[in-house]
Amino acid sequence: MKPAGGHDDSELDPFEIEFRAEYRDNRGPREPFVNAHGVVIGDHDYESGNSPLEQWSKETEPSIMAGDQWVHPYKDIGFRTSENRDLFERGIAPASGLFMHPTHATAQSINPDDDEEFLPVVPEVLDEP
Repeated sequence: MKPAGGHDDSELDPFEIEFRAEYRDNRGPREPFVNAHGVVIGDHDYESGNSPLEQWSKETEPSIMAGDQWVHPYKDIGFRTSENRDLFERGIAPASGLFMHPTHATAQSINPDDDEEFLPVVPEVLDEP
């Protein structure tokens, strides 16, 4: 990864947390960098003409936006979640258990070889007033 130009101050990042020592080693650059697609990651601008998000179409393969090259090792909004702060700042691992989704039945498996049609019972919308 090559460093990105600009005047971004890595010390003023609103999404950076106080990583424990074991999570700071070998994380990657603190400054913004340019990924393989020519998109600056970690610059607080969040828009780049080279980004697939700015050029999205029906032909765009969504997996192009997957992978570590799209996430800054220190500056990511996901680090601010309570689970990530517990892990990275306090060393408390997330509780294990079944993944629960408020509107989708994720725990039931679908076997395409079954003769019965599978229609899970799912609440319509849980966040309606």
